[in-house]
Amino acid sequence: TNLSTNTYREYYSAATGKKGAELKTALFGIIGNPDIVSYAEIWSAFEKTDVKADGSVWDMYSDNPGGEIIYSFSFHHKKCGTYRSEGDCYNREHTIPQSWFKGASPMYSDLFHIYPTDGYVNNRRGNLPLGEVGIFSWKSANGSRIGQNTSGNFTQTVFEPIDEYKGDFARTYFYMVTAYESNVASWESPQVGGNTYPAIKNWALEMFLRWHREDPVSTKERDRNQAVFGIQKNRNPFIDHPELAEHVWGNKKNQPFNLK
Repeated sequence: TNLSTNTYREYYSAATGKKGAELKTALFGIIGNPDIVSYAEIWSAFEKTDVKADGSVWDMYSDNPGGEIIYSFSFHHKKCGTYRSEGDCYNREHTIPQSWFKGASPMYSDLFHIYPTDGYVNNRRGNLPLGEVGIFSWKSANGSRIGQNTSGNFTQTVFEPIDEYKGDFARTYFYMVTAYESNVASWESPQVGGNTYPAIKNWALEMFLRWHREDPVSTKERDRNQAVFGIQKNRNPFIDHPELAEHVWGNKKNQPFNLK
């Protein structure tokens, strides 16, 4: 579906004229309280939300855009299970690790931050924050990396996705701290939580805004937004209107947002 800038004008009307923290709260009022499916139902939801043109699983931890297919998963034959190495099977990855919000519902099964990913890579990532790696201690087949963070003043171990999907993950984080504004302050992590606004730690916010600008919204994200909307009845505003991130946290946070 082609989403023009006019899309869902009514859906976002309550956000018009607001900026910064107030805008984030208005968006929370619009997208909060989604119709969450059960964690078991996530598997079948993936067949609508994360399917490639050839019918295989769209896994951002193993996809190699523009290059050869390293390995791929079919929806029905490659669910984890046990795994010994990359390419064995796929499972359900919480982009915001569930330990950060103590595995609580509804975050636990919100499709906007749960993606099908290679089980082995998912396990290696564990509950590491996302970041930018200098010297890597481990690298996946598609170039996702683990190592010491180099951006901002944060020096712990992080997981760095490939450039193609950095914006996807940034917008996922923007969505989660907005959709769950009423409990994000209680999340404990080096990346998000601790307050309602900005709700993302400074080092990470700077990095996510950069990822958001450098890897703009893709057709994959628009299609996924639409598919999740069909299931949860809510949307990711930062995919529909990428400029919202600037008005909430970025270089326009002192300027009111207006629907073009």
